[in-house]
Amino acid sequence: MSDAGLVKSVCMDADEIERSLTRMAHQILEANKGADGVALVGIVTRGDLLAKRLASKIEQIEGVPVPLGKLDISFYRDDFMTHFAPEVHSTDISFDIDGKIVVLVDDVLYTGRTIRAALDALMDFGRPARIQLAILVDRGHRELPIRADFVGKNIPSSLNENVRLRLKDIDGYSCVTISPIEPGKRIGSAPVGGE
Repeated sequence: MSDAGLVKSVCMDADEIERSLTRMAHQILEANKGADGVALVGIVTRGDLLAKRLASKIEQIEGVPVPLGKLDISFYRDDFMTHFAPEVHSTDISFDIDGKIVVLVDDVLYTGRTIRAALDALMDFGRPARIQLAILVDRGHRELPIRADFVGKNIPSSLNENVRLRLKDIDGYSCVTISPIEPGKRIGSAPVGGE
């Protein structure tokens, strides 16, 4: 870990993340009585990787693939104007979301503002029958009335801490950490590829 000196605690290791995703896949199927009509859309940059893992687990359980997309919310954020150079990624939703049960997937749920932006962005693609929210970590401190339908783990944290997911695919290792906010930094997702 490149920031090992700053980490206060490791809340989930790679095995715990996998077990949580397996449980969440079963919960999604149970809540929706199977995979029929279900699609997964992950918020980039780590929500889309989690959505891909969930889609794989659902396919293993049900024997059928589910539509999978990724959503960039950069231009929908309410703090867009305060970030002079937002990191823009691609959105890829190559299926019709009208009438589908769309499970929106992200890594850490905090204030709810990212999810609000994702809902706005998603509605530009059509009108789903229902939108559900799957979150690996709920850290609390909501500023908007948003709640996850499927949660991997609730991790209480203070306002001066970062709760971050690292994934082997882009960071070289997988875990969820809590660390103090460094002076001059803000709360947010871990940069792609580490600090």
